[in-house]
Amino acid sequence: MKTLIVEDDFTSRLLLQEILKSYGQTHIAVNGIEAVEAMKLALSDNEPYDLICLDIMMPQLDGQGALKQMRQLEEENGIFSSDGAKIIMTTALDDLTNVKNAFESLCDGYLVKPIDKAKLMEKINEFGLICKAG
Repeated sequence: MKTLIVEDDFTSRLLLQEILKSYGQTHIAVNGIEAVEAMKLALSDNEPYDLICLDIMMPQLDGQGALKQMRQLEEENGIFSSDGAKIIMTTALDDLTNVKNAFESLCDGYLVKPIDKAKLMEKINEFGLICKAG
């Protein structure tokens, strides 16, 4: 499983990396601009991400904007969102507006911080990216 962790907070980034590193390659982006660029590179190398954990509140380009651009990149590359990267919003924002906007922009999951490892692994298992995660 190839994962992109998009998070401007060091502690949250480290936690996600620790949880996910044993399941495959993990890359880091600290804002939405870096995330979109990482996705462009992965798609051009024909090695797309399987999972993207995307924070909403970030400098320069927030997670909602990055999500829209990522899905647009996939579409431009002939990839439907259902076949593209599984994108989980990982955020402190649990208000209905942010949740609704994220799903309208075709995210696959939404987890509120602090990230609960069991809930994260449950989502990843639902997506069929790994089996029997622990």
